[in-house]
Amino acid sequence: MVRIPVINRSGNPLPAHQTPYAAGVDLQAHLPEGPVSLQPGERHLIPTGLHIALPPGTEAQIRPRSGLALKHGITVLNSPGTVDADYRGEVKVLLINLGQTEFTIQSGDRIAQMVVARYEHIEAFVPVEALDATERGAGGYGSTGV
Repeated sequence: MVRIPVINRSGNPLPAHQTPYAAGVDLQAHLPEGPVSLQPGERHLIPTGLHIALPPGTEAQIRPRSGLALKHGITVLNSPGTVDADYRGEVKVLLINLGQTEFTIQSGDRIAQMVVARYEHIEAFVPVEALDATERGAGGYGSTGV
């Protein structure tokens, strides 16, 4: 468990896990200037009103909400988006409408989920002449079957 300092300028409730074993927390739109409508194929950067201070060695991953993707074709364009531990600006979500009809986002709508994850910092890349052999080798896209 981790405690994350947050400034909430949205007036929305703070993000919280919706079930005991949920990996992520929902992020809500903060749209003080009014709703945003996304036409099919259109993208828009949606503010949340949240500013966070993540602990070193962690990142926040911004991911789509499965219900929005399934029902409306709304997804996070740069999925997963990354919020670095040293970023102090407002968390925003880059949404795109991959559906076939207009979709309107209202202030307070749950638009994405955020998962905080630990990561390893790369000490150095070490040049070598060859890499160790594995069963997969250089097999790329589709090489392990359908």
